[in-house]
Amino acid sequence: MRLFIRHPTDVPIEIQDAPEHGYVRQATQDIGFGGLAFISTKAFEPECLIALRIPCLRPAFEVAMARVTWCHSSNSHFAIGVEFLDSAEAFRVRMIEQICHIESYQREVEQREGRHLSAEQAAEEWISRHASSFPDP
Repeated sequence: MRLFIRHPTDVPIEIQDAPEHGYVRQATQDIGFGGLAFISTKAFEPECLIALRIPCLRPAFEVAMARVTWCHSSNSHFAIGVEFLDSAEAFRVRMIEQICHIESYQREVEQREGRHLSAEQAAEEWISRHASSFPDP
């Protein structure tokens, strides 16, 4: 049973499974209040600890330690679920989740309506239209 509502996203993340290894770029599957899921060419054992970051944000969002909660094989890839061990990081990812929705909304409006919105305008519109339906954790 899922503990947190998750929302689809296409935000690239980078994963590091050991300090001596560099970060490897992965595709995010979804982000939720308690963690996230991503697609990997490598399997991760449940309970192992990894570091992750979202480099497209400025400054980059970094989690020094997240725990792998599940790993499912899917064709030649693996779907990996991780949970954040720190409630402050879980709150920060909640904010990132909203930013991702706003940026997606900004792109959709430009493609669908031909309107170019600044980040502030997109945030104001998204909040007025969707924030009330954005689930509480």
